[in-house]
Amino acid sequence: MAPSTRSRRPPRAGALAELSPTRIVKQILLLQAAYYSVAVTLILFTTLVAGQRFGPGLILDWRSLRGDTAVGWTLGLCWMMDSLVGVIFLLVLVSRSKLVPDFALTVHALHLLVTSVYTGSIPSNVLWWGLQVCSAALMTGLGIWTCRWRELQPMAFGGGGGAGAGNKNGSRGVEDGVVREGNVSRAIRGVLRKVGVRAEERGGYEMVGMEGRVGEGEV
Repeated sequence: MAPSTRSRRPPRAGALAELSPTRIVKQILLLQAAYYSVAVTLILFTTLVAGQRFGPGLILDWRSLRGDTAVGWTLGLCWMMDSLVGVIFLLVLVSRSKLVPDFALTVHALHLLVTSVYTGSIPSNVLWWGLQVCSAALMTGLGIWTCRWRELQPMAFGGGGGAGAGNKNGSRGVEDGVVREGNVSRAIRGVLRKVGVRAEERGGYEMVGMEGRVGEGEV
């Protein structure tokens, strides 16, 4: 006997387009650009308010993140706020909860690569590594929660008042059906009463012999 071949389920419509390498690369580049854009905006604003000098080292140099200076703690707060804003970009660009951890970790891995290339060494600051772990955990956790919340939202078809109008029309249809059913039952009861009255007037119901009808059918 030939071995039975298991039939494969055909891929879902649009699944190949959603997971295509070109689309994934575009999403990663957009997320990385948004990640650094928000970081530049926040750090530039805080340095201008504090009267400090802004430079690319505040973003790409891991040595600027120190725990013994106010600038270092301010940079850490800015990076955490950057991760919080990054959740919005994950919701808009990714929108799938099971893909959020991959994109969030990829963003931080690329930041590690860029920082190492810029400084010429792998970061050895414990505070920098702790910040990256907290930032990745925040972006992943909130990203999964927001994407799942969006996935669980009911899909709306038609206009905004479609659901309410549909419920009203459905309730009206049920009420009309009940009314019609009640009218039919009353009509049936009325017919049965008339038949009973006629049968009583005639002295009983007419019973037609089934055997005679069967015989006629056979002939």
